[in-house]
Amino acid sequence: MGGCVIYWFTGASMQAVTTGAYQAVVFIKKNIKLDKKEASIEDSKEVVKICTQYAQKGMINIFIVIFFMTLALSFFNPYYFIGYLIAIAFFGLFQAIFMANAGGCWDNGKKIVEVDLKMKNTPLHEATVVGDTVGDPFKDTSSVSLNPVIKFTTLFGLLAVEIAVTMTDVNLKLGLAACFFLIALIFVYRSFYSMRISEEKLDDHKSKAKSKGKGK
Repeated sequence: MGGCVIYWFTGASMQAVTTGAYQAVVFIKKNIKLDKKEASIEDSKEVVKICTQYAQKGMINIFIVIFFMTLALSFFNPYYFIGYLIAIAFFGLFQAIFMANAGGCWDNGKKIVEVDLKMKNTPLHEATVVGDTVGDPFKDTSSVSLNPVIKFTTLFGLLAVEIAVTMTDVNLKLGLAACFFLIALIFVYRSFYSMRISEEKLDDHKSKAKSKGKGK
């Protein structure tokens, strides 16, 4: 279970970054003239606002899942929670190392192509740009965020277990655990499907790109 939560978290955090970045790009293409010498402060504020809004939406979903999943397992069985805690620490450590290294490799690969090989505006450069687009959220979002997830789960989970152990009504504990688990699953669903870029927007974006290409 702990490993599942780690892999879900990395996917959900990257989904939030992807959606926010897409909305920012759409706004920039519609409202900002990139050939201007000076950037508009108002336009810049709007881009920051868009990115912040989607970051907060993703963060709320993620926090609620981590919060209620910890409560659910603590109330279900203290020993089960111990296994969950060990798994989340073990998988979280190696996932963080993997994502930090992989993201850094993608980022440095683009820099090598641009600076050392001097191959900008080539197919190789385009490939490294795609890699860097994935690498940045790998190393700057998901990997570094795993540390507070592990810390919060540990500290809050131990408090929740202490409360659960003092409860004598087994049926009440299991009922609360089931409710907490259900809430967590709802927000797991929301973390992906409420943050996805709608297919209509993607199709509209693709059709506009094709029409521009034909016009040229």
